[in-house]
Amino acid sequence: MTAQTSSPSPAWLEIIVPARNEQARLPAGLAQLCAKAQTLPAGIEVIVVDSASTDRTAAIARRWPADQVPVRLIRAGRPGKGAAVRAGLLATSAPLVGFCDADMAADLSALDAALGYLQSGHQAVIGSRAHPDSVVEVRHSAIRKGGAAVFRGLARTIVPGVGDTQCGFKFFSGPLARQAAEDLRATGFAFDIELLARCRQLGGDVLEIPVSWRDVPGSTFSIRRHSVTAFAEVAAIRLALRTGSAWTDDEAGLALAGATGLAGPLPVAAAVAGIAAAGGP
Repeated sequence: MTAQTSSPSPAWLEIIVPARNEQARLPAGLAQLCAKAQTLPAGIEVIVVDSASTDRTAAIARRWPADQVPVRLIRAGRPGKGAAVRAGLLATSAPLVGFCDADMAADLSALDAALGYLQSGHQAVIGSRAHPDSVVEVRHSAIRKGGAAVFRGLARTIVPGVGDTQCGFKFFSGPLARQAAEDLRATGFAFDIELLARCRQLGGDVLEIPVSWRDVPGSTFSIRRHSVTAFAEVAAIRLALRTGSAWTDDEAGLALAGATGLAGPLPVAAAVAGIAAAGGP
């Protein structure tokens, strides 16, 4: 497979990394992501979205070595992980887009499968710790596990059939993701639920794939500070979705046409050919 050396314009894949006060975890995360991207055809760009950080997060992204995969920094206009991902998605133009958490808790080996499924016609491919083939290393407290179970139950009432809405590894058709992001109202940790529901409103499918996932210390999510807000946000998402999408049926159809017509861009086809030669997905 051709190694990534420089990014032609335009990119065929843009990967968003939302980051708030991630100076401790971002360097290792970016190094892993760029190393993975360098195994794929040139034309991949990383977008770090700084979400009101008060540490060196922005400086790390801004000064990332230029001889590796291109990394650019943007700043979210509002605080919150959902706001950061939305800002990142709306800053993209590539036919394929996605986002990963700064800690890269989901092993990036799943990226090969995600790209293959997108090329074959799926519009949203998400890592799922609930998938029977996933390998999950968890060190959460009993309280956090119980809260997560309740949260998953609520999420399934909004996006039925999706076992894990919150894994920080999601990839999409670019046109579909950008249209879904335009409608996105949730700005906090529960935003994934609305993003997936918006994709479905636009006619897209959501495919869960297995991941190898490990709990990385240093998460900015706090049960004490964020639980009540997250549950309240789920209720707000339910209300927001009742209004449907602001896009017309014709516009939604264009998004799906973009999602299923990905064979054209040569880097995408080359990437999938290389994945198939390697034995996946």
